[in-house]
Amino acid sequence: MLTVEKIGGTSMSALGDVIKNIILYNREGDALYNRIFVVSAFSGVTNLLLENKKTGEPGVYHRIAKYQDFHQSIEDLIIQLQNLNKKYVDLGLDLAAADEFIEKRVRDAKHYLDNLANILASGYVSTEGILQAAREILASIGETHSAWVFTNILQNMGINATLVDLSGFHDHKSYTIDQRIKHTFSHIDFSKTICIVTGYAKGTEGIMREFDRGYSEVTFCKIAVAVNPGEAIIHKEYHLCSADPVLVGVDNCVPVGFTNYDVADQLADVGMEAIHPKASKPLEINNINLRIKNTFEPEHPGTLITKDYVCDSKRVEVITGTTKLLIIDIYDPLMVGNVGSDFRIMQVFYNLGISYNFKATSANSISIVIWEKDFNKKLIAELEDLFEKVTVEPVAMVCLIGSNIDQPGLLAKSAGALASKGIDIKSAGFALRQVNIQFLIARESFDEAIIALNKAMSN
Repeated sequence: MLTVEKIGGTSMSALGDVIKNIILYNREGDALYNRIFVVSAFSGVTNLLLENKKTGEPGVYHRIAKYQDFHQSIEDLIIQLQNLNKKYVDLGLDLAAADEFIEKRVRDAKHYLDNLANILASGYVSTEGILQAAREILASIGETHSAWVFTNILQNMGINATLVDLSGFHDHKSYTIDQRIKHTFSHIDFSKTICIVTGYAKGTEGIMREFDRGYSEVTFCKIAVAVNPGEAIIHKEYHLCSADPVLVGVDNCVPVGFTNYDVADQLADVGMEAIHPKASKPLEINNINLRIKNTFEPEHPGTLITKDYVCDSKRVEVITGTTKLLIIDIYDPLMVGNVGSDFRIMQVFYNLGISYNFKATSANSISIVIWEKDFNKKLIAELEDLFEKVTVEPVAMVCLIGSNIDQPGLLAKSAGALASKGIDIKSAGFALRQVNIQFLIARESFDEAIIALNKAMSN
């Protein structure tokens, strides 16, 4: 069975475990093949190239964006990537060849970036397109590096591994991403090789314009649609669990096992991504099943996500949430019976490009929850121009999610679990399909709420 598999950055950095637990586990001979692996950059590398995803600490890209000299940053990058290569010598990496490869690739990138910087400095062009191109060039380095290292190690082990470089670094044909994938894979016999593919793919549309740092999942899904595998697999450093084991304890949660793409979307909506929903849609539409596996537990089948799965019994599959939200309450006594209040609010959100993930209404107020990172003072100013009173408050959200949670008393049971711990519910709701019950609570109550709900649902 042909599979398309993705290996994330944290797993890639544990390359010895990846080889033992994924490449070689229960396989030998021809059974090693018929697999396509889409790889992320080694952990932390994309942070050096672009910016730290969590802290925002600037990388090489930000020196270019601020019209600063970036040449020393490029030299430092070469040294850092070559030091990273040394970690994998014990696995069989040809260090001299790896160092030579990455130095040449980064210096070639520097040439492109110098040209972009000169165009920027001229002041004759819009900066947006030029800076987007710089992000694409820099991002491609990380995945090309990890894919080259991985392929070289496998080849030195006597495994027929093929490096599939979708970065198009020296290929200037005007392919879309889909065209590049189709062209690149058209001549490969999957039954005779393991394909190691860069998570970055070059295309005329620019893979980072919509997905930015989530681009490797886009590449993974587009490849799956192109080759129609028996299964798509994502290898992570943890299981997709019924609750966060760090909060509730490893003995008080279990891998989900089976669920559907709707549940995966609900998880992504609160930041617990099995896969980015926009990336997974092609899999769902084409009826390609997705399996989430733990890199460090190869014997465990993980969690299978399909289009039509519905749990046989009524139960909550996942308890999760986030503390990174704001609730915006818009009040006006003229709302009651006045058609169009909600429309005017949504028009402001639309114009500013701000999405929301929860909304509740009363006669004279509408409460909307957004990600804190999307907060915009202009949003509040425009709403205040239209309505009498607008308030903003930081909140957390806890959720009960599942493919079949439509059971009498679940709302009362979960609200009771929160009340028993003295946790005040600021707002709550669920859609008619009843796949996700959401509670808005104070941020400081988040951990206790997850523990309380997990305990209540386990009884």
